[in-house]
Amino acid sequence: MKNFITSMLGALVALVIFGTGAVLLLIGFIGAIVAMGQQKKAPEVVSGSYLVFNLSSNITDSPPPVDFGELGNGSRDTVQLRSITRAIRYAAHDGRIRGILLIGNLAPSGYGSGFAAMREVRSALADFRDAGKPVKAYLDYATTRDFYLASVANNVALDPYGIIIMPGLASQPIFYAGALEKYGIGIQVTRVGKYKSYVEPFTRKDMSPENREQVQKLLDDVWGSLLSDIGKSRGMPAASIQATVDAEGIIRPAAALKSGLVDRVAYRDVIVDELKKETGVTSPTDSFRQVTLGYYARTAVGGPSQAGPGKVAIVYAEGDIVDGEGDATEIGGAKFAREIRELREDASVKAIVLRVNSPGGSASAAETIQRELRLARVAKPVIVSMGSYAASGGYWISIYGDRIFAEPTTITGSIGVFGIQADIQRLANDHGFTFDSVKTGRYADALTIARPKTEDEMAVFQRMVDWIYGQFIAKVAEGRKIPIDRVEEIAQGRVWSGTEARKLGLVDEIGGLNDAIRYAGKLAGLGEHFRLVEYPRSKNLSEAIAEMLGKASPTTIRARQAGLVGQIEERIEAGLSQLRSFNDPVGVYARMPMDLDIH
Repeated sequence: MKNFITSMLGALVALVIFGTGAVLLLIGFIGAIVAMGQQKKAPEVVSGSYLVFNLSSNITDSPPPVDFGELGNGSRDTVQLRSITRAIRYAAHDGRIRGILLIGNLAPSGYGSGFAAMREVRSALADFRDAGKPVKAYLDYATTRDFYLASVANNVALDPYGIIIMPGLASQPIFYAGALEKYGIGIQVTRVGKYKSYVEPFTRKDMSPENREQVQKLLDDVWGSLLSDIGKSRGMPAASIQATVDAEGIIRPAAALKSGLVDRVAYRDVIVDELKKETGVTSPTDSFRQVTLGYYARTAVGGPSQAGPGKVAIVYAEGDIVDGEGDATEIGGAKFAREIRELREDASVKAIVLRVNSPGGSASAAETIQRELRLARVAKPVIVSMGSYAASGGYWISIYGDRIFAEPTTITGSIGVFGIQADIQRLANDHGFTFDSVKTGRYADALTIARPKTEDEMAVFQRMVDWIYGQFIAKVAEGRKIPIDRVEEIAQGRVWSGTEARKLGLVDEIGGLNDAIRYAGKLAGLGEHFRLVEYPRSKNLSEAIAEMLGKASPTTIRARQAGLVGQIEERIEAGLSQLRSFNDPVGVYARMPMDLDIH
């Protein structure tokens, strides 16, 4: 026994020593990386350089959770939308920048790189081009998003063996009802709104007629906006582009050139040689004069702040709305309400711009945030800028803005409510597990997953959903100054494009984040000279390390899956991730359709 205790204590001591040593080595290793990053001098922006915009990233509205400073090569997996648009517009008037070259392929993930965000990037590129500087694009494997951005260029080149994959837009939701039934998992739902289709994947094996109707209308609106923008830039009617898309499906170089979608077909080395000549590089071993957009945005443009007597705060609400604090990819009701309250009480902040990129989520969390926004609006202007998504709970938190801006391709509305109740009775029974119950009240075990809900219990949940829906309708009527019967008509859980939402009065104006910022400054009496602050801000590397060690749960970064298996895993993981974010105390949610994946 003594030997056993001695051995155990020795093992514990060794484990502690090993763990401490590992942590010290990790800190030392990270410190060395930081030191190397600090020592590395950022490349100088040489006069006559091309700004190289490599699209190979996910473009998000909010800043990345961690700011890695100068580490890396200027190319990141995730980049902030506003850092891109500011850098491009700054470069338009920078005498050192000769032009812009677009290369690479976007890597959309989560709610990033949506069509509304792409329109804002495209607008910045158009401003650069209109300033008299060339925008050139080189494509090899271009998706609809890639080509939408590239089409604004003065000159679009396609690799001789490249393709443009722009067959149109589609949404193909995955339905779980059959699988849930097979494995003995019961689902009961409550909802209000005939178009509120989030629950359909759990209860049906195909789309309802109402859901098919709304999705078709939404896709037609978004696709029509894309074709219109592309057509204006390429000098061709939308009908001509549609004819090429329908005839080719996957557009090969010859068809792209003949139809006028691209200006020429050329190899990459030809483009590089031309840029070398244009930028005055004669060495056969050197490339053309260039600077990456990432480095340029950091070294030439700097952070978000500008000079001025007052501040305008941008609050980025991006992700699913959840109760509590939420994580870096979620909108935590408690966390965001606290930040808005602090901004409301900060006398130096003269206006708040709420940037929304969210499909919604917890109704109670959305109300927690909205309450603080209503209070803030009494003290200072609150302007809302809708990104790619501002639907259901995302619309809930937008209602009381002094002015709401949206892009034509913004997905908004979805004014409806639902609840989901699951049970595992048959699954458990099939494997020999049973349940019993003792309770002190009629509904004491109503939230159990051990059995299906009774008819009376479902009536309780339906009353809760009806009440939340009534509150939602009333808030829209009050905030948007629309008669309540009209709100009930355009609600019903239906999603709308930004264009249609403007017609219906759900938003005030078509415009992007910059338009909202300018309007906020004007409404606050600051004119065009003010400082911008962003929330939540990026943590620097040392802060991130301290938080990681404090929580003892390092973040796992998983590479984007490729291929058929990877796509299947991503779709299922996305669905499970959404279910994990369902933490409303009473299981009532204001969220747009579960799998409205437009591609």
